[in-house]
Amino acid sequence: MALFYGATFLLVGVQTPFWPVWLAGRGFGPQQIALIFAAAIWAKVVATPALGALADRFGRRRAVMLALAAVSLAAYAGLWPVAGFGAVLALNLVAGTAQSALGPLGDALTLAAVREEGADYGRIRLWGSVSFIVAAVGSGAVLAIAPGSDTSGDTVLVLVLAAAAVVVLACLAVPQALAARGGGARWAALVRLASDRRFWLFTAAAAMLQSSHQLYYGFGTLYWRALGFSDAAIGALWAEGVVAEIVLFWQGGRLAARLGPLGLMALGGAAGVLRWSLTAVVPGLGATALLQLLHALTFGASHLGAMYFIARTVPPAAAASAQSLYAGLSTGIGSGLVMLAAGRLYAAFGGEAYLFMAGLSALGLAGVAALAATARRAGSAG
Repeated sequence: MALFYGATFLLVGVQTPFWPVWLAGRGFGPQQIALIFAAAIWAKVVATPALGALADRFGRRRAVMLALAAVSLAAYAGLWPVAGFGAVLALNLVAGTAQSALGPLGDALTLAAVREEGADYGRIRLWGSVSFIVAAVGSGAVLAIAPGSDTSGDTVLVLVLAAAAVVVLACLAVPQALAARGGGARWAALVRLASDRRFWLFTAAAAMLQSSHQLYYGFGTLYWRALGFSDAAIGALWAEGVVAEIVLFWQGGRLAARLGPLGLMALGGAAGVLRWSLTAVVPGLGATALLQLLHALTFGASHLGAMYFIARTVPPAAAASAQSLYAGLSTGIGSGLVMLAAGRLYAAFGGEAYLFMAGLSALGLAGVAALAATARRAGSAG
């Protein structure tokens, strides 16, 4: 599973910082780029839960994951000869949907090891972060020496295709899941989960915390370029944030035991208010480098808390279904809405649009507080 995370985040490490550069090189503006990203995010609201249910039903998660990786590679390859907005939107939608569905299926396998064998999720997941650093720094260095913007755009696509091919190979090594339980047990587990108000409050809070990163993911590189940062420096900034994330993941088991899942999520929300507020008003390279360290909390602590919450509350009989449902609703609906707004916000306000992201972190923090209060009331009633 560590190899799987390493492969998938090799692709993410190229794509997250530099895919907007490739899209801009094809002549698309901020609002078109936002629509391309948002369409892929919204698609997984339906596709990801459906694919998770399919994997649970047939108990062949590796086969489903391999098929998704192959579809993603084929769609990215199809982007090479096309330039029109409609064609790029459609192919990116297919590739992004298949790619995003891989993560919840992999997480479901890892969380099963957490429940059944006491595995440390953070120390498995951190290899994805290590891979992200290699990809971000390496791709930034390659683009820094690429001659001309057109060649740079082609270089980004070549790097994405190479990484997508590695993901296909990695899915061949994913361990087979244990045999799925009977359909009745799976549906009963899903019904119990769907009737749990705490799960839906958790999903809303997690969506706020994760969607606060959408302006950063979609326009962070373009904003830093506008500030005069070099591509090499931009790659290093992306990598720096993930280094801090790795340190947090390495200590994730201890932090989860001490703070609990909700404590980790609250820490991420508070850090988000600070990070995005200062990003909006302090744009220098030195300040940006310091603020990137907070990525360990805004993403790392929030994600780790969410994963441990799911591991402790989701019935194993519906692990892939529930994980995919969470991913589709939390990072699909929430992030999709924010990404649609991000293009307009960035076009209108530039870096000051990060203040809106600080507001989302505050809402997520409030949701975590409400979830903790609900848990306390339930404990008192019991």
